[in-house]
Amino acid sequence: MNKHRTEIKIQNIVATTDLKHDIPLIRLAEVLPNTEYNPEQFPGLVMRIKEPKTSALIFSSGNVVCTGAKSLTKVKESIQQIIKNLQKINIRIKIKPQISVQNMVASGNIRMDLNLNELALKLENTEYEPEQFPGLVFKLKGTHATFLLFSNGKIVCTGTKSEVKLREAVALLVKVLKNVK
Repeated sequence: MNKHRTEIKIQNIVATTDLKHDIPLIRLAEVLPNTEYNPEQFPGLVMRIKEPKTSALIFSSGNVVCTGAKSLTKVKESIQQIIKNLQKINIRIKIKPQISVQNMVASGNIRMDLNLNELALKLENTEYEPEQFPGLVFKLKGTHATFLLFSNGKIVCTGTKSEVKLREAVALLVKVLKNVK
């Protein structure tokens, strides 16, 4: 039997932090070109960061939501860029921000042909509407992971908060799928 070599790659990390400082969003929007701020529509300012390519929602309370990074290192770099941008309006962040991962999205290939009709019948916690979408949604019990499974073995995983939990969930998924009889 051929060895299943599962490959998985993080595509997006959603992380939050608190800069513990009030932020004047109007002033930030006036000074920085890479921002959008429409307080009538949404209370946060959107900051687009070129390197690493990420976006951040910044709130006047100092709370930040960062999206788009493909690694924790890139999340940290993005937060540092925000702090550097805040210095342009004379705001000095003196703390080392505590970063909390809220969600990871990863895609990969488990190198198995999957019969989605059969899986939909035999597995619990699935949703499969092939007329509307070619993937099967599977919430993996005992984890926070939700998988999108495709018949060619390609997968998308969302809901984990660390690379370790992500890899554990994928390994468990493969085990569950191999045991479907």
